[in-house]
Amino acid sequence: MTNPLLPEVWLRGPLQDVSALLQPVAHALLQACEEVNSLMINFPEKQLFDKVAGMASPAFHLQHMAGVLDRLFTYAHGHALTAEQLHYLANEGKLDTSITLKELLDLFNQRIDDAIAALKQFDETQLTDFRGVGRKQLPSTVIGLLVHSAEHTMRHTGQLLVTVNVLKGCQ
Repeated sequence: MTNPLLPEVWLRGPLQDVSALLQPVAHALLQACEEVNSLMINFPEKQLFDKVAGMASPAFHLQHMAGVLDRLFTYAHGHALTAEQLHYLANEGKLDTSITLKELLDLFNQRIDDAIAALKQFDETQLTDFRGVGRKQLPSTVIGLLVHSAEHTMRHTGQLLVTVNVLKGCQ
């Protein structure tokens, strides 16, 4: 949860065992995690798949952020996506009333925890190593993938913030 008595994550000091070069990635991911969890307090389950002006639903943003983190870190480790990951990707945002907000938040939080744990394992000498992305093996680097994971997560956190606040106002 966001604590108004604490500064933003990036102003709380370095995370133990995370390379200095990857601190901004870790800070952004942890900031997004705090903001998302705080934002979703008391959000009505019945509105999880609601859209505003045809834009993505809160459920989509939560599913997508978790899925993208998983996929980008898979690529950063030099692996191809599994059938399970491809299945998850194909189902992001599809209406499924059996999914609960708690399940979506638990998965998102777990992906953030997994990402922070993974950041502790990257060797700075590997950060400029080439990594192919997707079926076409589009070019990136380890650090490019990790930075994009943070940037992408924060982008969707902002989109989620707007969507949730509009939906809460529409109750």
